[in-house]
This record gives sequence, C-alpha cells and structure tokens, in this order.
Amino acid sequence: MKMFEAARTILKQLFLNPATNKFPAKYAPASTIQFLNSVTKGELQMIPPVPVPSKFRGKIAYDKERCTGCRLCIDVCPTKAIEFIPEEKKVKIFVSRCCFCAQCVEICPSRVLSMTEEFLLANYDKYADELIVVDSGELPGSVKRKKPAAEASK
Repeated sequence: MKMFEAARTILKQLFLNPATNKFPAKYAPASTIQFLNSVTKGELQMIPPVPVPSKFRGKIAYDKERCTGCRLCIDVCPTKAIEFIPEEKKVKIFVSRCCFCAQCVEICPSRVLSMTEEFLLANYDKYADELIVVDSGELPGSVKRKKPAAEASK
C-alpha cells in the first residue's frame, strides 16, 4: 500500500510546476564564474531570485558624513563587525562578520546606519572592498542635513 502511495506522489509531482525560482539564469550556465563576470560587466542580466520582503535586513549602509563617532554601534555589535577609526572618529563595518541583527541600526542616535535589500554578498575574499562598508553616502529616505549659514557662505 505504501509503495503505491509513493509511486502516486512521484507521478503527481512530475506534472507540477517547480517550486523553485530559476536563479540566477533561465538555463544553467556552463561556468558560473564567467556568468557572474558577464553580469558585472553588464553583458548579461541576472534573474532576481524572489521579491525582497518588507523590513528585510540585508547589507548595512553607513552615512559617514553624518556620523558623530559615539561608538554605541560598536558596543552593541555581538559579532564585533564594527571597528572604530580613531583618526577620523568614524567606523568601518566588516559585512563578512555581520550577523544582520540590526542592533546597531536601532541604537544609532544619528540614524546613520540602515539595513539595505542587498543580499548577494558571496565572495572568495572576506576582506573584499564590497564587504567592507566605510561610507555608503546618503541613506535612502534620510533627511538632508542643512548646513549652518556660516558654512554655506564659505
């Protein structure tokens, strides 16, 4: 009886649509590395995996200009992914160490940290430039800081 049930399930699944997304390409490339290099150059386009859910915690973004250097993010980081740069009184974030808990984003009084939707972070080198966040520029949805009149006239 169980053999019949297993065969019925297998036959049923033969005619179902796949439950997976065809990612990163419609057809399997001969070389994944060559495919990714072509995507980087803009020659090919990658099929997005799935829509990113709201409040997704991806790669961290950091607005260096607005950072006050309070170091609260360093104190709260459980993986020690954030290091202080004393000369600049700013921070550097190692994404390869990050556990994407967003505790640093929550505690930051200046709101210079945010979680992005970027999640394709695989790399052979954990210290690659794209895995070290020094300055992401102005964060999406942030309010521009007005310069004081004395600064603006210079």
